[in-house]
Amino acid sequence: MIIQWYPGHIAKAERQLKEQLKMVDVVLEVLDARIPLSTHHPQVPNWVGEKTRVLVVNRMDTIAPQVKEQWLTWFKSQGETPYFTNAQHGDGVAQVARAAKFAGVAINQRRRDRGMLPRPVRAVVIGFPNVGKSALINRLLGKRVVESARRPGVTRSLRWVKISQELELLDAPGIIPSKLESQAAALKLAICDDIGDAAYDNQRVAAGMIDLLTQLERHEMGVVGAKCLASRYELDPTEMTGEQYLHTLAELRHRGDVERTARQLLKEFRKGVLGPIALELPPQQ
Repeated sequence: MIIQWYPGHIAKAERQLKEQLKMVDVVLEVLDARIPLSTHHPQVPNWVGEKTRVLVVNRMDTIAPQVKEQWLTWFKSQGETPYFTNAQHGDGVAQVARAAKFAGVAINQRRRDRGMLPRPVRAVVIGFPNVGKSALINRLLGKRVVESARRPGVTRSLRWVKISQELELLDAPGIIPSKLESQAAALKLAICDDIGDAAYDNQRVAAGMIDLLTQLERHEMGVVGAKCLASRYELDPTEMTGEQYLHTLAELRHRGDVERTARQLLKEFRKGVLGPIALELPPQQ
């Protein structure tokens, strides 16, 4: 299974984003808490350059508290200060706003030193599709001003939004590398719905998810893995391949309809029905 996705609107938005970055003071990079490494765009450091970057790890409600603490420790060991948020409910968003405004203090001090009036800090929100960028902006503003939905490809053009007298934000479409070098990461993007569904086959991705959860159960401590499947569907996947499990579950639940079963599995994972599940843990130091 090869997963690749780079629609025309993303290519266009990336070109526009590079132009707008010249006007930006602060970059808010939004990651998916379930897969922080896989949702980090490799070009972001080049784009940010000397600008301040505020790291936002969204959807913290989708991972267990102990996993969040592991990521917090790891990011700090890398010299990063992550801000964990649940943009749908507003948790952690105030801290992000303060971090963005604080980053602009030095900019306006330089303006004052030159005899210029201060201006709002200009920030851009970037990240993969469907990681919660628009939901974050709506929470920062306190009302719905940009379309937000839990599916990739909702935002298709760049738009400036004035948050307050101190902060302006550029809402940008999800960006993704033109070629996904790691198919293991691409699979996780598909499982989490952080890539367009035209890029993948539901049955293969669902089978891959089952295999991944089984692997996590065997090798990673503190991560909900295959047990969530056994608990939810009363069928233990540990002695089967993902494909075998999918077909067996289809026979038990949906009269052999494998596509329907695959869609249900993915939907229930994405909606949190299976519980808080991290598909990635921090690399071993």
